[in-house]
Amino acid sequence: MAEQSATTQDRVPPEVRRRVDELRRLIHRYNYEYYVLNAPTISDAEYDALMLELRRLEEQYPELITPDSPTQRVGAPPAEGFATVQHEIPMLSLANVFSDGEIRAWAQRVYRLSNRSDIEFVTEPKVDGLAVSIVYENGVLVRGATRGDGYTGEDVTNNIRTIRMIPLRLYPPPGVELPRVLEVRGEVYMNVQDFEQLNRERGEQGLSLFANPRNAAAGSLRQLDPSVTASRPLRFAAWDIGRWEGTEPPTTHHAALDFLAQLQIPVVPDYRLCHSINEVIAECHRWQERRDLLEFEADGVVIKVNDRALYQALGVVGREPRGAVAYKFPAHEKTTIVRDVIWSVGRTGKLTPVAILEPVEIGGVIVERATLHNEDEIRRLGLLLGDAVVVQRRGDVIPKIVATIPQRRDGDERPIEIPKQCPVCGAHTVRLEGEVDRYCSNPNCPARLKASIRQFASRNALDIEGLGEKISDLFVDLGLVHSLPDLYTIDWNRVLQLEGFGPKKVENLRKAIEASKQRPFARFLFGLGIRHVGERNAQLLAERFCSIDRLMQATIDDLLEIPGFGPAVAQSVYEFFREPKNREMIERFRQLGVRMAEEEAPARVPARGPLVGKTVVLTGRLETLTRSQAEELLRRAGAHVTESVSRKTDYVVAGAEPGSKYLRAQQLGVPILGEEDLLRMLRDSGIAVEAPIRSSD
Repeated sequence: MAEQSATTQDRVPPEVRRRVDELRRLIHRYNYEYYVLNAPTISDAEYDALMLELRRLEEQYPELITPDSPTQRVGAPPAEGFATVQHEIPMLSLANVFSDGEIRAWAQRVYRLSNRSDIEFVTEPKVDGLAVSIVYENGVLVRGATRGDGYTGEDVTNNIRTIRMIPLRLYPPPGVELPRVLEVRGEVYMNVQDFEQLNRERGEQGLSLFANPRNAAAGSLRQLDPSVTASRPLRFAAWDIGRWEGTEPPTTHHAALDFLAQLQIPVVPDYRLCHSINEVIAECHRWQERRDLLEFEADGVVIKVNDRALYQALGVVGREPRGAVAYKFPAHEKTTIVRDVIWSVGRTGKLTPVAILEPVEIGGVIVERATLHNEDEIRRLGLLLGDAVVVQRRGDVIPKIVATIPQRRDGDERPIEIPKQCPVCGAHTVRLEGEVDRYCSNPNCPARLKASIRQFASRNALDIEGLGEKISDLFVDLGLVHSLPDLYTIDWNRVLQLEGFGPKKVENLRKAIEASKQRPFARFLFGLGIRHVGERNAQLLAERFCSIDRLMQATIDDLLEIPGFGPAVAQSVYEFFREPKNREMIERFRQLGVRMAEEEAPARVPARGPLVGKTVVLTGRLETLTRSQAEELLRRAGAHVTESVSRKTDYVVAGAEPGSKYLRAQQLGVPILGEEDLLRMLRDSGIAVEAPIRSSD
């Protein structure tokens, strides 16, 4: 046997063995860059070429195939069931706290039990997924298990191996010694965006939907067929170490996470060392404020004693360690009952179904309605009137139904009728081929007109102060306004006779409507409510054509020449100005003296300057400029203003309360400018920006 083994070893040339080792290291590194850092340094084609070379070498020399090879991530046949795994060190659950006072009370117990007051803590996001244990022996992944009841879990090794963020073999950097046994504990989870895409695909296939990312992750990891798990967009984040044999383990929790990160094992993001409980509370508040901007679901913040010896000495009460606690955020989702579905009509005539719910409190807010988007969404959810549903509310976003609970049906549920007539004017509804939305066919539908006036009078359009939703709806209901141009021919004597409309209020409103005639051309275009034309596209149209006459003569090819204009936008603009009723409306605006052209040619872009040719993204609230003012100044300085952050973005300008674009910029390493930086660069570009020019809100 020894001679046969030696012969097998001799069959593999040393240079092949070295190349296989090199390929595995390279593929591991590129996986880490792609899946963890989100910053790949090679193309997909180059990565595929490396994998192909490794597969061919392993096919030629099968004796080189090892369980930790990247080619073996999905190689196990479906299992009949999961074996059980005993956790040598129990995977305990954490006690929950819900307020600053409860955090302080927990800390006081830790201080008292330890007889110390100089304790450090570590805070980290409580990623909402499925807890698992991953064991490495001599740097090779040998087992993966779910937490189960904390003492016994399920062996999901073959499924764990399919998650590309999890290394199959550890490659320590120079000077770092691996323990003989290393148990990594963490969370298998799914990003919100990946979860939504997965549910969309399942809905299109007629499959049941997952209620939330946590359930999706758990269901995906517990598949008996590893190839199914491999097809799901699962991720992993380590939050602790368990067993450690062979070398001296880290003495602090913070050092343990640092060690795992050195091994290119993904760890929970932005873990922080805190020297006082006040710092801990500040971190909890920071995470709660950022919660809705995160790419993953987080239901709280984990607080741990940093000193691992002290953590162990504090012991356990019940099944909860005394040295750690979870600060829980208010719930994002609850279950409730759908009592009815009504259909609202927007300015384009689009009918949007809205679910009327049994009132339920979510995150401190009473929720009674939730959007259903369109009739396809109703079918995708399999929703019936009377269904129990999961309702989700993230930040200020309109609540939405994310799943039904068919198991709670009692037989009294009823199908939701798709309206064949407009619920406002009674005209027939249409759904065009290739469209997901249904529309009212009546261009003079009062609901459409009301929504159009709200857009036309809004702050970023014609900015008609005083013409809010209640007044504009009243004017439509009373027959004072039948179209947008009618705003400029209102019978003010009749308005004076209405209750609550005194002479001063009426005169102010009349002046505001009259003043709106002179708003910039771009804002007029935005106010028209052309489909796919928001503020930015309206500005681009105004800059490109300078007048309504030139724009109405534009061909689709002319429109496609505008940067960022695709076929859908170009077709929408072209068709809007080919519609006879819209052309009649434009002519009425002209006769009424509404400005529909640029009086001056746009300012020339400087030939030089720090912003010339740069791609800039704005996020958050600026103190001295409105968003539209900042965009205009940036364009005058030669910059390209875009909506999304990518590796091609040169700068992200972040104001107060920045959104997810700020986090994306941090992940990609895009330079982030403050408002003062922006103003300085504008001045360096020769753009004069005086003290605050922001419009009053």
